Amino acid sequence: QVQLVESGGGSVQAGGSLRLSCAASGYTYNCMGWFRQAPGKEREGVANIYTVSGSTYYADSVKGRFTISQDSAKNTVYLQMNSLKPEDTAMYYCATNPYGCPRVPGGNWPGFVYWGQGTQVTVSS
Repeated sequence: QVQLVESGGGSVQAGGSLRLSCAASGYTYNCMGWFRQAPGKEREGVANIYTVSGSTYYADSVKGRFTISQDSAKNTVYLQMNSLKPEDTAMYYCATNPYGCPRVPGGNWPGFVYWGQGTQVTVSS
């Protein structure tokens, strides 16, 4: 059974930084991703990483500001978020995908089957 636990969310001012963590236990697949969902909006993919090679992919909205990384020894995936904007305010979730790492624009990434409970990020102007 896969368990994913996110942490690291909080409230920051615009321009600030946060680092989210996703600790995985049990079996995890080779693709890990971060998603977010703001109130009244659909969930969107933010970043994903193919854990075998370390290859990463980012949504255009966060490219250059967010960095996804992994610590295989700790079975943990991180999302470093810099230059945060009020529009980054959302609940952030990590998830794992047994079918591969979607590399498509638009943030609608299929195949993620296990999800964490989420961590809230609030960015004030």
